[in-house]
Amino acid sequence: MRAIPLLILIAPLVISSRMDQEQAPPDSLPPEPKSRFAMLDDVKILANGLLQLGHGLKDFVHKTKTQINDIFQKLNVFDRSVSDLSLQTNEIKEEERELRRTTSNLQAKNEEMKTISLELSSKLEDLLEEKVRLQQKVRGLEEKLMPLVQSLPEGQEHHEVTFLKTFVEQQDQSIKELFQTVQEQYQQLNRQHGQIQEMENQLRKTGFQEAPDSGLSSKQRAPRTVASLGANGTQAAAAQEGVPADCAALSDGGSHPSGVYAIRPGPAGVFHVYCEMKSGSSWTVIQQRVDGSQNFNETWENYQRGFGSLEGEFWLGLEKIHAIVQQSDYILRIELEDWKDNKRYIEYLFSLGSPETDYALRLSEIQGNIPSAIPEHRDLRFATWDHNAKKHLNCPESYSGGWWGPEVCGETNLNGKYVKARARGKPEQRRGLYWKTQKGRLYSLKTTKMLIHPTDLESFE
Repeated sequence: MRAIPLLILIAPLVISSRMDQEQAPPDSLPPEPKSRFAMLDDVKILANGLLQLGHGLKDFVHKTKTQINDIFQKLNVFDRSVSDLSLQTNEIKEEERELRRTTSNLQAKNEEMKTISLELSSKLEDLLEEKVRLQQKVRGLEEKLMPLVQSLPEGQEHHEVTFLKTFVEQQDQSIKELFQTVQEQYQQLNRQHGQIQEMENQLRKTGFQEAPDSGLSSKQRAPRTVASLGANGTQAAAAQEGVPADCAALSDGGSHPSGVYAIRPGPAGVFHVYCEMKSGSSWTVIQQRVDGSQNFNETWENYQRGFGSLEGEFWLGLEKIHAIVQQSDYILRIELEDWKDNKRYIEYLFSLGSPETDYALRLSEIQGNIPSAIPEHRDLRFATWDHNAKKHLNCPESYSGGWWGPEVCGETNLNGKYVKARARGKPEQRRGLYWKTQKGRLYSLKTTKMLIHPTDLESFE
C-alpha cells in the first residue's frame, strides 16, 4: 500500500523531466551521449519505483492472504460450534420427549396409587373397627365365661379355656398380619410418592412445563392428606395457615430432613418439635434418651410443659402430646437399644386422656420385634414423685422418673435415672432405663426414643 503513493510522486517528476527535454531549443540540445544517459536514469528511477510497487503489492497480498486464512479458521470454528449446538439441541429435544413420556406414565401411576391409597385407607378403617369389635366380643366372652368356667369340672374347664384362648390368639394374629400388609403397602406408596416428587423436581429444573390440557395442574399436583379416622379437620386448617399440624403433615409438602420444626396442633398454638423421617414419612418425637445429660426426675408441672433439648435428651410435654393426638388416631412407636447395641422396636395404637385423668394412656399392640412391657387395654395414669395417683405405692419417687401406671410399678421405666454402666444391685438397677416384659425378662437400655404418627394414609394427586 505504501508503494502506490510513492509511484504517484515519482511519475510527475519523470514526465516533467521529459517535457523539459522536448521544449529546449535545438541549439541547446546536449550531445547525444548525455541524452542517452539521462533517459537511462529515468528508466532506472521508473524501474526502482516499479520494484518498490511490486514489493508493496507482495506485502499487501501476503497480509490479505493471512487475513483470509484467519477468516476461514474462524468460519470453521463457527461451523463446528453450530454443529455442536445442533447436536445438543437434538439431545435436549429427545430428553424433553422422554420426560413427557415419563410424566405421562407417572400420571397414570399416580391415579393408580390414588385409588390404591383410598382402598387401603378404607381397609385400615375396617380393620381398626373390626379389632375394636373383636376386643368388645372378647370382653363379653370373658364376662360370660367366668360363671361357666367356675361351674365346669377341672378338665373340661381347661379344655374350653384353651380352645377359646387359641381362637382369640388366631384372630389377633390375623389382624396383625392384615395390618402389617397394609403398612407395607403404605410404605411402598410413600416410596413411590418420593420418586414422583423427585421426577417433578427434575422437570421444574429443566424448565419443562405441561400443556394446559395435560390434566395435571399445579394445584392438582399439591399433595394432600386423606381425612384421618375420627379427625376433626384441624390438621388441614393448620396446614392452610402455613404451619403443619404435626410432623406427618410436614412431610405431605415434600421431603424434609430430620430436625426441629414448628407445628400448630389445633388451638394449642405454635411450638417446636423434633421430626424424624422414616420410610418417606415424618414422625413426631416425644421422648429421647441418649447419654444421661438431662435429669428426668422432674416435677409434675415440668412433665406437663416438657423439658430438655430437642436435639439431645428431652421430654416433649404431656400438654403438647395431648394437643397433637387429639387431632386423629395415632400410633406410638418405641425404639430401644441395649448396651450390646441390639436395637428393638414396638408399635401400639394408643390414646391419651385429658389432664383430669392424669393423661391416662391406653395401648393396643400392633407389631414389633420385642415383647410388650406395658399393660394393654387399660387406662394407665401418669405420675411423678410429687403427683401420684396411688400415693401408698410411691413408685415415681422410688424409681426416679415420671411414667404411666404406678399401679404396675416396676414393669418398665424409660424416664428413670440414666445409668451408664450395668448396675449390680437390684434397687440401683431399677433406677436405670429398663424394659421388663410380661414374661419377666428385663432389658437394661442405653438409648430410648418414643415417636408418634397418625394412622391415616396419604393420598396422592
